[in-house]
Amino acid sequence: MINLLPGIRNFSERVFPKQQKHFEALSHGQKPHTLLITCSDSRIDPNLVTQTKPGEIFIVRNAGNVVPPYGASRGGEEAAIEFAVDGLGVTNIVICGHSQCGAMAAIANNVNLDKMPSVKRWLDHAQSTRRRMADNPDCCDLHHVVEDNVLVQVDNLKTHPAVSAALRAGRVHIFGWVYNFETGSIAIYDPTTKRYLLSTEVNEETIKDAARFAL
Repeated sequence: MINLLPGIRNFSERVFPKQQKHFEALSHGQKPHTLLITCSDSRIDPNLVTQTKPGEIFIVRNAGNVVPPYGASRGGEEAAIEFAVDGLGVTNIVICGHSQCGAMAAIANNVNLDKMPSVKRWLDHAQSTRRRMADNPDCCDLHHVVEDNVLVQVDNLKTHPAVSAALRAGRVHIFGWVYNFETGSIAIYDPTTKRYLLSTEVNEETIKDAARFAL
């Protein structure tokens, strides 16, 4: 608590007053444009990375930015995804992995997780990532595992009824990102070229065509 108290005091006394009107408007409801599914890793700050304000992105975080297939866990992720799509009407869903991910390192290095059984069970939802590694042993370094896991979780996401219905209706687009916190760069998956492009390679005209990067 001693590490947090100075920050919350600074927020209440200095930061909040400058944005009070914005927060008062948020008290009437939220209308985020994006559902961002990312890792719980403390080195990621979604609003800082995307330079968004409170109310713009609806965030789901867990170890390894994992999306269990529909019905596989009945956990909070399932409810949050359904609420974001059908309740809040988000038009974008981003699954964002990141460099040096501990969860993906455990998969890449086949770490024994018997002493953390909950983590072990959770990472079973990344079983397809393990299988991709087995099928392509030349791409088993952590960077490739992180990238592949994002695409695996996109496939899992599409099994959710709210998401599949929204995709069919053209109400939502799904994107895959990898955040490198050492360099501050975001790589966006381009299904046309089947590779990740740095955000600096993507100009504003290109990004207007959302379907170009939609998965």
